[in-house]
Amino acid sequence: MDTKKSSRLAEFYKRSIEERLHIVADWSNLSVDDIEVLKNIGSFDTTQANHMIENVISIHGLPLGIATNFLINHHDYLIPMVIEEPSVVAAVSNAAKMFRAGGGFTTSSDDPVMIGQIQVLDVLDIETAKNNILAAKAMLLAEADKTGGSIVKRGGGARDIEVRIIPNTSIGTMLIVHLLFDTRDAMGANAINTAVEHLAPFIEELTGGRVNLRILSNLTDKRKARAEGMIPASELTRGNITGEQAVKSIIEAGIFAEVDPYRAVTHNKGIMNGIDAVVLATGNDWRAIEAGAHAFAARDGQYRSLTRWWQDDDGNLCGAIELPLAVGIVGGATRVHPTAQVAMKILNVQSAQELAEVMAAVGLAQNLAAMRALATEGIQQGHMRMHAKQLAVAAGAVGDQVAQIVQQMSDEKNIRLERAKELVHQLNGADHDS
Repeated sequence: MDTKKSSRLAEFYKRSIEERLHIVADWSNLSVDDIEVLKNIGSFDTTQANHMIENVISIHGLPLGIATNFLINHHDYLIPMVIEEPSVVAAVSNAAKMFRAGGGFTTSSDDPVMIGQIQVLDVLDIETAKNNILAAKAMLLAEADKTGGSIVKRGGGARDIEVRIIPNTSIGTMLIVHLLFDTRDAMGANAINTAVEHLAPFIEELTGGRVNLRILSNLTDKRKARAEGMIPASELTRGNITGEQAVKSIIEAGIFAEVDPYRAVTHNKGIMNGIDAVVLATGNDWRAIEAGAHAFAARDGQYRSLTRWWQDDDGNLCGAIELPLAVGIVGGATRVHPTAQVAMKILNVQSAQELAEVMAAVGLAQNLAAMRALATEGIQQGHMRMHAKQLAVAAGAVGDQVAQIVQQMSDEKNIRLERAKELVHQLNGADHDS
């Protein structure tokens, strides 16, 4: 990554779509073909879609935006985000600017180790079966590596075998074998599933039991990513609210999410607004990411916040996030969908771990944006102004009418579809009169 490039693109949002596209293309060294993909000329079509899923009839489009201002481990990133919800891209870009003032984000991640599960039933001697498996660990790991192909050649492969016993279920005691498998730059679902299916007969022989399910787990708690950063209190000043007051309010809101599941769910939903948008843009599996994140949030028996917020000795706001993020930069839609391929060029990440760390930073920034709004002017003021654009279009506004209607509804503090329709009718009447 060229550290001379800055993602601090002032007033990027004021540019036209064409101008933004060419700024990003220049920043990311995109080719003419890449630009055409982003313009949706000769890009993803129903023929390609028909090779990805079944019963295709059309393509569903979503907006692709660029979040700016991200400084992560002293490198600048432009972040492609696919999302339909207004205010998210603007909010995360603004939050990244505040983190940037404190030195940006510091991130880290675990090795990309996935878990494959083998469910063993009808075992007569559970302890003997467990010991047999552990004694045969070297053989089982070698057998798993036989299925690894290119992943093993790139330094990945089977790392460990774990055995869990789940007693007293309605179907008796279950013996669960975990295969820990390093998938390198792949998300790894296919590799894991192939490996555990290959091991099933060996497990049956070692245990005398019957293997039922053999499949990966999306609770990828051995494959976590983390991000942390500081925001100078002065960056949080807004109107009559001082930076010191904002820091205090945000920390109080964060503690609410740490102890109350009703608050934590909405808190984490906001985090995933940012993460999911990057997952979608890069062709990764947002459903797997969501499932793993929320299971991790409830790992101690109560659903809690994925972030922590505190004040440092200088009175500044500090935040941190940790969550499982099993994403890949090879395989799947990442290498099939043309827009996902261009998004990966814009990000210019070199590994799945780097991509996961970028996503963690986006999640932390998104959380700051929501927390700051909630703890200061309230979530609706900024969000509803962005939402007003959608309402104006839904009401039938076209061209310059959209900006006029958004401005008037905002001035009136009356952002509703009914009011948007009234204003469209008025403007159209004025146009006809002229």
